[in-house]
Amino acid sequence: MKLLHTLLITLLLMALVTAPESRAQSLEAFEERVTEFTLDNGLHFIIIQRDVAPVASFLTMVNVGSVNEPVGQTGITHIFEHMAFKGTHTIGTKDIEAELPLIEAMDDAYRAWMRESRKPNADEEKLAELWAEFERLQDESQEYVVNNEFSMIVDREGAVGMNAFVSADETAFFYSLPQNKAELWFKLEADRFMNPVMREFYIEKDVIWEERRDRTDNNPIGRLIEEFSSVAFSAHPYKNPPVGWPSDIDAVTIRETLDFYETYYVPQNMTISIAGDVDPAEMRRLAEKYFSAMPKAEDPPALSVIEPEQRGERRFTIEDQSQPIVLIGYKSVDGNHPDSPAMQLLSSILFDGRTSRIYRSLVVEEQLALQVSGFNGFPGDRFPGLFMIIGVPNQGVDIAEIEERILEEIERIKDGDISESELDRVRRQARASTIRGLQSNMNLALGFARAHIRTNDWRTVFTDIDKLNEVTVEDIQRVANTYLKAQNRTVGAIVTKEEPTASAEN
Repeated sequence: MKLLHTLLITLLLMALVTAPESRAQSLEAFEERVTEFTLDNGLHFIIIQRDVAPVASFLTMVNVGSVNEPVGQTGITHIFEHMAFKGTHTIGTKDIEAELPLIEAMDDAYRAWMRESRKPNADEEKLAELWAEFERLQDESQEYVVNNEFSMIVDREGAVGMNAFVSADETAFFYSLPQNKAELWFKLEADRFMNPVMREFYIEKDVIWEERRDRTDNNPIGRLIEEFSSVAFSAHPYKNPPVGWPSDIDAVTIRETLDFYETYYVPQNMTISIAGDVDPAEMRRLAEKYFSAMPKAEDPPALSVIEPEQRGERRFTIEDQSQPIVLIGYKSVDGNHPDSPAMQLLSSILFDGRTSRIYRSLVVEEQLALQVSGFNGFPGDRFPGLFMIIGVPNQGVDIAEIEERILEEIERIKDGDISESELDRVRRQARASTIRGLQSNMNLALGFARAHIRTNDWRTVFTDIDKLNEVTVEDIQRVANTYLKAQNRTVGAIVTKEEPTASAEN
């Protein structure tokens, strides 16, 4: 399991979802090979036939991400993602009847300890007693655990690539199996999402803490990105890190995690996509057999928070023992907004590939930067996110100079310095990315599931191509002037912290 950084997953998905190809031929070909159906409980399936090899990729996507987390429970989406690999009532346990009461008692003990620990004048002696009781129950519950049994089962049956990710927008679980093991996948997947057990919950939170330390607390770039998001957004939960704020990771309990699961892991909020050498009729039979018992439920609550209009540029600086880095973000649009295609092409013109405008100028010709990159849709695009730019200066180059040159290139676009040849170039690059993506079972499963969740139609993977092809140079100039303005901008930077000299220390 892993927390896949939203920047990386956004880039991966954009390569598939937004790239142009020969629309009519590709869409017609896939319509012949795609079967979709919805069970009575609302769970939707997309089956993509590809008989190039006797294997299939299976993906379960849930329309829940860190944006959906309640106040005080950031990171809970990620915590449940870990729990989904811990087994069920029949997998991962030696005696479920003995184990479940111990898990509940352990959680009660932790909750009591947490309540006392958050008091202004906590009783240290009582805290020690409560913690000792929690540890006793945790140790006793461990006696019934069969470690990693879920993973061992799928590995033994030839699974590859078993993993999951949580982003700001969504959660996905996936792996590939030989085609003749499809029923095993259905049985295991239905079991783990209908009968999850919060096994080793607090032990796993230690693992999550280690992830946070590695990727954020002890990582200059991670610290910068976390700080950047919290500054750029005032109200919208895009400001929160998917891994969770430290105090929330500590505070979240089993009871709250189960409440979160019961709210969002409901059939109509999930999409299952299967790509490979499979029989659609057999997949439907297995879906009915294993998933029809998943109970209907109320729709999850819709996110109602709208980020208020930004009143002016926001800036911050972090002094760190690190290479200088600058982040520039402009408030942008969500992925379904009419201006989204133009914003995507604008980012491609500026940043995609060695021939892109900013890379060619700052990295190749002027050698001011080691790296400059950017894209639209950070930390996600389910809601209006950011047009994000990342710059790393060369040694001896001031970070302010990198920022100034990036802004100059943006102003050129705003002034209308755009050519049809640049648009053609980014479309050709995108077409190549699409072709590569369509050759992968897992990319197909991921892209089609995400398109269905966002637009209720996997075909938008292809129909969005028309929107890209309709974008004009005038559209790009317009969106640059509309969104890439100082009022919408947040700038964050790491500047190298100077080591104190011996004379200064004295």
